[in-house]
Amino acid sequence: MSVYALGLDYGSDSVRALLVDTKTGEEVATQVAMYPRWGQGLYCEPGRNQFRQHPLDYLETLVTVVQGLWAEAPAGAADKVVGISFDTTGSTPVAVDEEGVALALKPEFADNPNAMFVLWKDHTAVKEAQEITAAANRSEINYLQYEGGIYSSEWYWAKALHVLRADEAVRQAAYAWVEHCDWMPAVLTDTTHPSRFRIGRCAAGHKMMWHESWGGYPPNEFWTGIDPVLDGYANRLPKETFTAAESVGPLSAEWAAKLGLPAGIPVGFGAFDCHMGAVAANVKPGVLTKVMGTSTCDITVASYEDIADKCIRGICGQVDGSVVPGMVGLEAGQSAFGDLYAWFRDLVNWPVQTLLASTDALDEATRKKLTEEIEDKTLVALGDAASQIPPGETGITALDWVNGRRTPDADQTLTMAIAGLDMGSQAPQIFRALVEATAFGARAIIERFKSEGVAINSVVVIGGISKKSDFIMQVCADVWNCQIDVLESEQSCALGAAMFASTIAGVYPNVQAAQKVMASPVSNSYFPNAQNAAIYDRLYREYQALGAYVEGARP
Repeated sequence: MSVYALGLDYGSDSVRALLVDTKTGEEVATQVAMYPRWGQGLYCEPGRNQFRQHPLDYLETLVTVVQGLWAEAPAGAADKVVGISFDTTGSTPVAVDEEGVALALKPEFADNPNAMFVLWKDHTAVKEAQEITAAANRSEINYLQYEGGIYSSEWYWAKALHVLRADEAVRQAAYAWVEHCDWMPAVLTDTTHPSRFRIGRCAAGHKMMWHESWGGYPPNEFWTGIDPVLDGYANRLPKETFTAAESVGPLSAEWAAKLGLPAGIPVGFGAFDCHMGAVAANVKPGVLTKVMGTSTCDITVASYEDIADKCIRGICGQVDGSVVPGMVGLEAGQSAFGDLYAWFRDLVNWPVQTLLASTDALDEATRKKLTEEIEDKTLVALGDAASQIPPGETGITALDWVNGRRTPDADQTLTMAIAGLDMGSQAPQIFRALVEATAFGARAIIERFKSEGVAINSVVVIGGISKKSDFIMQVCADVWNCQIDVLESEQSCALGAAMFASTIAGVYPNVQAAQKVMASPVSNSYFPNAQNAAIYDRLYREYQALGAYVEGARP
């Protein structure tokens, strides 16, 4: 008899649910639900790099997406689900009160952006991140030594500090801060109250400065030395953390009824999307898994013997058990990948979008449909034309820092640049340079891992871009000068979550055993063109030179 695992993947724009047969690895049914408030642009100010999401978007779409599965899945499938696990974006924290209620769920904070989840891409906390980095460098113990040595505005403490400083009402009401990947399992198991709340290893180790060697988090005096508004927050966090292969607790009767699932089935500790996606990609030492979407997240693992006492500079952390229990997980990534292409698409489409918006003859539904069609066709046309241009012939060099730099060496104050433009530079030439820039940014990460003694022999890619553009993937293979394998699964992160769900349910003794049956096969591979790779070696040096100039020329 088939039994099923349910993986929930919370991305930037939507939640995806995937039902997987634990015995065969077959993806039985999948559903996607868009966040309604986020889709309207509510609570966000892109010009200020402010991106907030309402917790109701997460809760409402959870019901929609899971209930939607049962119309697609075999009859009676819901009763055969044996476990649930979550992955989410991160770092995406929210303030909660003394009862563990997310502040935006309270009437007085229902429309306050500072009371909502601060999405991973929110960069309002650049100043705070710099202060945390400076404090760690002054400290007798450098509490950032396992997080690459530089704290990012994309991470938990910087975001909490920024909001606490900016909003007195939130400051008065906030008791603790909770990551999205930890909040979802707590909601479903009725353990959101601080007395029952527990957290996963992934977010704590990579974004919250948790490490076993100093007993959890930097001490309270470290935080009050930065700003007294942080007084007590570290003390309210659970000192013990758990891998995603462990269960938070049983699904509550309330949520079982909402989702149409059996009450009491185990709910796993959450982790970040890229970490669970890497598990679905059969991550192992020497293999880098890249989740290619609006940004990228790069994941690999190393044995305890290989990592030893090394602290890898400039990455997003190295955490025991954050990916696969029994190994050290390492994370890096780029703050913009697909977002850079979308920026250029919107730039060249601005006149058309403006005309559509001002045309009274079109109703809203027609206007939206036309806009979406133009956006899709623009990227396809740009890619087709750019693919016909030989490497090195545009004369254009670009940086990929349109949303700052995540790694190597986080710096969200950096901005992109384009050099070499002339009257012959048309949209396809510029687009090709932008694609090359994202590939160069990824190469910088690969080279940092290698220079720090972490083996990277091949790359496995998951995410929408890997399925949509042969052109982009071939450029990446040429720039990185290595084989790239693309996974067959369209929902790799949700698949990884389902693999952890099968583990906590006891179907498999560990996630490595689940991988042997449930991991996604490879659908396509790209191989470097030796001639192009040689050209890109030269162009990469030009990318590095432009980056050094831009970084050094800042006031």
